[in-house]
Amino acid sequence: MDTIWAPKLEGTLAGAGRAKYKALAEGIRSAIRDGHLTEGAKLPPVRDLAFRVGVTPGTVARAYSILTDEGVLSAEVGRGTFVATRAAPVAEDWPEIVRLRSPTISDGGQVALIREHMRQQADDLSLQELTFYPSRQGDLPLREVLAGRLSQEALGPISPEQMVLTHGGQSALVMVMQAVLKGPNPVVMVERLAYPGFRRAAELNRARVISIDTDDEGPLPDQVEAAAKAHGAQMLLTSADVNNPTLRRTSARRRLEIAEVARRWGIHVVDDDCYTLAQLEEEGYRAILPELGWYLSSFSKVLTPSLRIGYVATPEGQGKRLSRVAAFGHFGMALPLVDLGRRVLQDPRLPAIRARIQALSAERVRVAVNHLGGHEVTWSEDVPFLWLQLPYGWRSSAFVRAAQDRGVILKSSEDYVLRDARAPHAVRLAVNGQVSMACYEDALRKVRSILDNPVEEMTV
Repeated sequence: MDTIWAPKLEGTLAGAGRAKYKALAEGIRSAIRDGHLTEGAKLPPVRDLAFRVGVTPGTVARAYSILTDEGVLSAEVGRGTFVATRAAPVAEDWPEIVRLRSPTISDGGQVALIREHMRQQADDLSLQELTFYPSRQGDLPLREVLAGRLSQEALGPISPEQMVLTHGGQSALVMVMQAVLKGPNPVVMVERLAYPGFRRAAELNRARVISIDTDDEGPLPDQVEAAAKAHGAQMLLTSADVNNPTLRRTSARRRLEIAEVARRWGIHVVDDDCYTLAQLEEEGYRAILPELGWYLSSFSKVLTPSLRIGYVATPEGQGKRLSRVAAFGHFGMALPLVDLGRRVLQDPRLPAIRARIQALSAERVRVAVNHLGGHEVTWSEDVPFLWLQLPYGWRSSAFVRAAQDRGVILKSSEDYVLRDARAPHAVRLAVNGQVSMACYEDALRKVRSILDNPVEEMTV
């Protein structure tokens, strides 16, 4: 049965401003501490509690999400949200969780920009856009804008017919595999340390994943060729300009070597470019390998992940194949979302907003480097994460647990290797642009303290 509990927050939420979700989360913690909410108690549905307290459903959902991440609450699909059983004690000094696991974008003005266009869009959308199914013709305006922005020497000429829209970058990966992979046991290749979403997309497509070793210039061409020869590998998944997590850029020479192997064996090379917004410093695989090179990206890391707008620039002759995958899978991108994406991209204020977002991210990267000085850190002001090699005495998993115990969430190197592979003693630390600088620096001080005090001791 639903509880009739509602937090006692008179006056608290009214002055909380943008931190209303924090006040609500603390109200729930207090109710658990005081015994008003017991283990297993079911909390009100999001909309019911929002009505009782006088906030938006999004505020309640965010508070529930934070407490679920902390283990205070548990969410069960189809049943609701409950006070977690055997939850950790909710102490008066419950630490604020600071997530440095995945990059979180600062607001450089994009929120107001998107809101403004959504308001205008509500009046402008036609009957057809609000009542018809999506279509390839309906998303043409956004494809035209993207093709114009992406066409450059580093990527080669791109026509709107070669552009396919997707529900974010991960959706793009899955769709490209659906379009390309064939046979009952397809094989794809990833670098030894690579974005874990590559493996997940491959698993969804029932593909086996093979790890390719790298050096300072990128994936080793001889291993790519060996995988093609021995296993019939059909695809190489890579991020040539910003490897996630190491930040390594594949050299121009290595790209040419990889392209030659790919051409010889018919290997599709998929370049997932999440962080540069096509500001490429080297010629990309799509230009070097026009018949087999795929380029994909999204709004997520450079503007906002909430809109779920991704896109693929396909190789020559592959646009129709990938557009069929989109049509057969979900009919296409919703027309209101497509229209919103076009409006935002064409807004003359966007370049300045992008510059502010980048400047805010770069500032936090510099702050992190200053706090971690003296340790082996790989970083770039243009990339919202750092790769931290751990000192002797620390293993990746133990370090992540120690940080979590102090309220800081990091990502272990184990997340970036195949399950049976050996992971280096390193962690990825991402920029969080949505906590205060004081909170962010406090988290970094905790990380530095843990770095300087390894727990492992030599025994004889």
